[in-house]
Amino acid sequence: MDAKILPFAITMMAGPQIISSIIFVTSEKGPVKVSLAYVCAVGLAATTGILVAIGLANLLGNAIDLTGDGEESGAAKVIEIALLGLLIAFAVRSYLGRATAEPPKWLGALQGAGPRRAFELGLMLILLMPSDLVIMLTIGIHIAGNEESLFDALATIGLTALIAALPLLAYLLLGERASRTMPKVRDWMNSHSWLINILVAGLFIFLILS
Repeated sequence: MDAKILPFAITMMAGPQIISSIIFVTSEKGPVKVSLAYVCAVGLAATTGILVAIGLANLLGNAIDLTGDGEESGAAKVIEIALLGLLIAFAVRSYLGRATAEPPKWLGALQGAGPRRAFELGLMLILLMPSDLVIMLTIGIHIAGNEESLFDALATIGLTALIAALPLLAYLLLGERASRTMPKVRDWMNSHSWLINILVAGLFIFLILS
């Protein structure tokens, strides 16, 4: 297990990913079944994405090194600087646009989603979200660069799925109290999406520089 890549699980689930988990646990079509489908999809997508990232990193060989364990190549430094610049620009843009920031419109349609739709969304939010693609590629490069195996990424995959399951676990453990609290949490995250974006960007910058 590589503790260095564990924090990436938090950034993978921050934003629409965790908001979707909260919405599904208040679903009108069976919160347990819908949430379980979503959590399974998140775990499957994270496993698939990291496997592909490891394969791509192995194909690239030593041309790119984002692990920080050895002397970085020129390509690695350029990629790192470009990524940091994009993250800073994203954080600044989120702050400047905070007054008019709105959550994606498709989030409002999830209340009535069934298990199949939840599973499809879980796959898409991990495999098609640019930030998650960058995170999985970074994990893949780190594992390949240190000649580690998928086993070393299992803790990160498991933690990602666990974060996705937190609203469901709260619902199962707290019952009605969770049912009353989750909508409030969902509404707060929707209205403060700009702040979440800034926090995610800041955490990602910290992980890259550390």
